[in-house]
Amino acid sequence: MAEPLWGQLTDVPGVLVGHANRVGAGWLTGVTVVLPPPGTVGSVDVRGGGPGTHETDALDPTTLVPTVDAVTLTGGSAFGLVSAHGVQRWCAEHGRGFAAGPLDDPASILVPIVPAAAVFDLGRGGDPTARPDIEMGYRAAQDAAQSADRPAGQPLPRGGVGAGTGARMAAGSLRGGIGTASIRLPGGVVVGALVVANALGSPFDPVTGALLGTAFIPAGLSRPSPSPSAPIRPTGATAFTPATAFTPPVEPADGGGIRPANTTLAVVATNAALDPAQARRTATAAHDGIGRGFSPAHTLFDGDAVFALATGQIAVTRPELVAVQAAAADAVLLAVLDAVLTRP
Repeated sequence: MAEPLWGQLTDVPGVLVGHANRVGAGWLTGVTVVLPPPGTVGSVDVRGGGPGTHETDALDPTTLVPTVDAVTLTGGSAFGLVSAHGVQRWCAEHGRGFAAGPLDDPASILVPIVPAAAVFDLGRGGDPTARPDIEMGYRAAQDAAQSADRPAGQPLPRGGVGAGTGARMAAGSLRGGIGTASIRLPGGVVVGALVVANALGSPFDPVTGALLGTAFIPAGLSRPSPSPSAPIRPTGATAFTPATAFTPPVEPADGGGIRPANTTLAVVATNAALDPAQARRTATAAHDGIGRGFSPAHTLFDGDAVFALATGQIAVTRPELVAVQAAAADAVLLAVLDAVLTRP
């Protein structure tokens, strides 16, 4: 796998990523797990009109538990959310979870906090019933944990892996997938992002054919290659031209639903110390990266959701917090571009 153009989520110290997927015999789907250090604060902001989520209410800043043990991103639409139970099982086996036991022994009962969100990829491998299950989620969590033993700085698997295995973009005309990026701020703060690009919208301008978002690339970072003026057509994509970059979906006459269905998911992580409310605001800001990378974004037919994780290693002031939130949006945009440019 080639080096990411703009860093990766695992540049945030202690954050691990794992994938599990299955391709062939009707399958084209998978699961991606983000495994943060114990004690990581988490929150989420869901903006899409067709979300498929699990345990996101638990991440509200007003609720009991401020921390997250893992985040599950999955294919399979709502069916795939069961994969979070496999991740939860792995966490419980390894002593991760909210201590819910009696006062004299609170750790005797651990309840892992594992929020999840799903993209729609049903039937893209040929069999609509071939979707992630508990075991696939468990394997993805295992893979994340085992990645700690891999060489430092090893590129994350990207493109058509994990939850991005069956992803598509631009109303189904382009291959989607996993992308990642990171931004380094003064004082040692790192903000990283991982995206599952599966949007109804297009990453290309429908008039010029240019790759969206290039104007927002922070100074000092490389511009995408190939040239934004020469849109790529990943292997397996159907015919794509700028004039048809986005075609509104058609509702079947039988009222059987809207096709295609979609969703872009992201996890943003930082080593800054954030409380749950600040993490929520960071997730909100990070959605700007999706809006810069796809047109349209956050549609009725997308379930766009962004999770924010803060490992708490570096204290930040309020002005520095604004910089962290701005970097979250930049990192998500760069991760979208990485997903678009990474070959399957």
